[in-house]
Amino acid sequence: MRAIWKGAISFGLVSITVRLYAATEEKSVRFHQVHRTDGGRVRHRRICSACDTEVAMLDIAKGYDADGGDMVVLTDEDLAGLPLSSSRVIEVLEFVPGAEVDPILYNRTYFLEPDATAMKPYALLRDALRDSDRVAVVKVALRQREQLAALRVRGDVLVMHTMLWPDELRAPDFGFLDTEVVVRDAELAMAASLIDSMTGSFDPSTLTDEYRAALREVLAAKMHGRQIATPSTPEAATKATDLMAALQASVERARRARGDAA
Repeated sequence: MRAIWKGAISFGLVSITVRLYAATEEKSVRFHQVHRTDGGRVRHRRICSACDTEVAMLDIAKGYDADGGDMVVLTDEDLAGLPLSSSRVIEVLEFVPGAEVDPILYNRTYFLEPDATAMKPYALLRDALRDSDRVAVVKVALRQREQLAALRVRGDVLVMHTMLWPDELRAPDFGFLDTEVVVRDAELAMAASLIDSMTGSFDPSTLTDEYRAALREVLAAKMHGRQIATPSTPEAATKATDLMAALQASVERARRARGDAA
């Protein structure tokens, strides 16, 4: 892995020099846009809408659409003057119970590796967070913007989740929220039974991306000139007459799948 950032965690008078690594990577199959008739790559040119000429990357700046249609152009010098007090510093703001942080706020995840000289304070913070069951709410500057983030322990490594700011969350605005829905006790009990019959320990290694696997099979067949087999369509479930019947059928199917004769 290649470090994307180097700085220090700062809490109180303690400073821990760390390097930041992306903790995740997408495994989706990537495609290029090509000309359907001859397979040639389709190139995208950067054309200025005002003068209709191609613009080199060095001549591209950031523009903000102001009210009235005016464009405000910002230079690198304009952005360099912005106050980023947390630049090269992961500034701890407070420690909070992990359960209080809504997962909807989490954005991207990074591993934190300590410098050789910072292993002791790194281990100290890691173990203290683990023992107290807390996460550290921090501020950090990444990619020319200040980010809210959370530090927590995963195994023996500190991980950092960048977080959305509260004003970046949308409020759900759905009509059904104003409609009173009555759930009967029997239906709730049957739903609880279904949840119990499908409850297990979370092991993500047992889950697979079936679409990606099937897509790779299609690509392999095309590359080797083989006929592409059409997968069979799963048998449609029997339409239940009402919610209770659907719940009961679901419980029985889940128990059969788990080998439960009860």
